[in-house]
Amino acid sequence: MLPVGEFFEAVEQVLTLVIKLQVCSEQQQALSDTCTAFASACSWINENVNPQLTNRNSIQAVCYQDVKDRFGLTANHVVRACGRVAANRLTAKQKGKKVKNFAPTSFDGDARTFRFVEKDWAITVSTTGKRLTLPLRASNYHRGKLTGQNPTSAQVCLHRDGGWYVHIQLKSEPPKPINADNIIGVDFGRRDIAVTSTDKSWSGEGIKETRDKYSRVRSSLQKKASQGTRSTRRRCREILKRLSGRERRYQAHLNHRKFGLKTSPFRATLYLVGVVGLDMKL
Repeated sequence: MLPVGEFFEAVEQVLTLVIKLQVCSEQQQALSDTCTAFASACSWINENVNPQLTNRNSIQAVCYQDVKDRFGLTANHVVRACGRVAANRLTAKQKGKKVKNFAPTSFDGDARTFRFVEKDWAITVSTTGKRLTLPLRASNYHRGKLTGQNPTSAQVCLHRDGGWYVHIQLKSEPPKPINADNIIGVDFGRRDIAVTSTDKSWSGEGIKETRDKYSRVRSSLQKKASQGTRSTRRRCREILKRLSGRERRYQAHLNHRKFGLKTSPFRATLYLVGVVGLDMKL
């Protein structure tokens, strides 16, 4: 077998932390105005710049000054707007679609327009007006992840609950792979629960029948819920909720019996080896 280091190349890992902001009414207005200007700039860029351009630098080269003059954004916000249009165009092109409108619910920040202040557990962001200092409602999990970090990119977003949040991106290098010769690969699926690269497999035929039964019952209840009376719909929703819990408990029990017990054949197979990759489809 090949060493695990030959299977993987080190790639940068990105963890996004979503943290609620403590904002007053004046700050809310400033954030809202910035979101509106940012979205308007993105829409203008998308409508007026050659739709074949999907590179941020190419888009920025032909519209930077016009956007800055029209929408009152900072220089870095204009650059981020060009980047968002480029990213959306590239995604739409891959899916064979066109870029839709840009909603005024967020704007991007970089190292110049966004800063995390660990001492005060707050962030500072540039807006179309003055720069704002916004306290974070950080949990212990967030504090553990952010302590000692210096993030350089984030998004300030208005969520559906009406609250303002910051999406902070933390970038890190993954640990170096270990060179070893006792690595096997494992693929998880529906027909076979698990298949290893050593040609061992565990059939999932009986499990598939149970899954299909749950699927048929769920489909029948959903059809009744869409066509029946109000009381029928309510009853169907209650049954669907109970059915979901039963299926989840069945799957958890099955996973434990097949893979969790120390005496299981699957655990015995992996006892002296490592796992090179998992494709979870259970």
